[in-house]
Amino acid sequence: MANTDPIPVGVLFSTSGATATIERSQAFATFFAIDEINAAGGIHGRELVPVHYDPQGMPQQYQLLAERMIREDGVNVIFGCYLSSTRKAVIPVVEKWRKLLFYPTPYEGFEFSPHVIYTGAAPNQNSAQLADYMTRHFGARVYMIGCDYIYPYESNRIMSDFILEVPGGKKLAERYVPLTATEKDFLAVVKDIKAKAPDFVFSTVVGQATQRLYQAYAELGMDALQTPIASLTTSEAEVAEMGAAAAQGHLTSAPYFQSIASAANQACIARFQQQYGPDIVPNMAWEAAYFQTQLFAEAMRAAGSDQYDVLLPHVLGREFEALQGRIAIDAGNHHTSLHPRIARVNASGQFEIIAGGGTQAVMPDPYLVTHPGASWNNLAQATEYRVG
Repeated sequence: MANTDPIPVGVLFSTSGATATIERSQAFATFFAIDEINAAGGIHGRELVPVHYDPQGMPQQYQLLAERMIREDGVNVIFGCYLSSTRKAVIPVVEKWRKLLFYPTPYEGFEFSPHVIYTGAAPNQNSAQLADYMTRHFGARVYMIGCDYIYPYESNRIMSDFILEVPGGKKLAERYVPLTATEKDFLAVVKDIKAKAPDFVFSTVVGQATQRLYQAYAELGMDALQTPIASLTTSEAEVAEMGAAAAQGHLTSAPYFQSIASAANQACIARFQQQYGPDIVPNMAWEAAYFQTQLFAEAMRAAGSDQYDVLLPHVLGREFEALQGRIAIDAGNHHTSLHPRIARVNASGQFEIIAGGGTQAVMPDPYLVTHPGASWNNLAQATEYRVG
């Protein structure tokens, strides 16, 4: 007799706390994908059932709740985590219990766990492209600002390496603020930026602090066209919070933006908004959360099980037609081939893509073994267009 038991899957994203806006988008992208999978018959007739808890942005809670999902709820696969500190808290749990974590967030690289599938951008898929674009178009004197945790520290180290390879490249300052930083905190930083007059600002500020940075930048009269903020972490979700006026002219590097014009992308956004309304804003982390859940379902259909040893071989090497383009899970390093893009916020609060987005995916190189500059330059020259 065929097994018709429901399949519990962990959904471990915060819906409260400093990073709730972006993590809510990841959670709801996962719920949305699960709904679509179930509507199409589930996994061989078995329904996926999300087991969701709110860790409130606290690493210890991610660890405790991951353990609870596995031990009490019977979960073999967890979709979760935004901050690198929370991912690092969960990894020992999935390694101990031989489970699998799908992690849909851009991160600093230089990590491998056989129990993690990394579906967000590695540094050679966003940092390298951003450094190349900004130094070619604005200059190589950079001011770095980030939140006080692992990802900004490591991203600034990597960006420094890229910048200092460019003639005239110079790091003017490197500042860190708490996740709970206020606009007053940022006014002091922006005054320093104004005094040092960099060619651009590199931001790895995340969560609620993002809008406060951009609002302080606008309040002190900084011109985004002359001295833009270039970010790996500012997405449509943060722009919606801060408003188009504060965001206009600033840039982000990511594999996905809402403005990708493909029929598949626009139809998916329409379905999502019809189901969940306008409050959850699609963005790069939303797209990765969505495609990784769909990819998992395909892999489990092929494997016939979500047990780690049975499922993993069907995840590794798997290709999937994501909204950003065709992606694939690298069997060697568990990271994902992605389609880097650079985009600028327009007056409507949407990102206009100004570089990248070609049909050829960039292979993940989380340890930066090879220098990505030349290959991106070729891609950028082939696909770049300027937006006034």
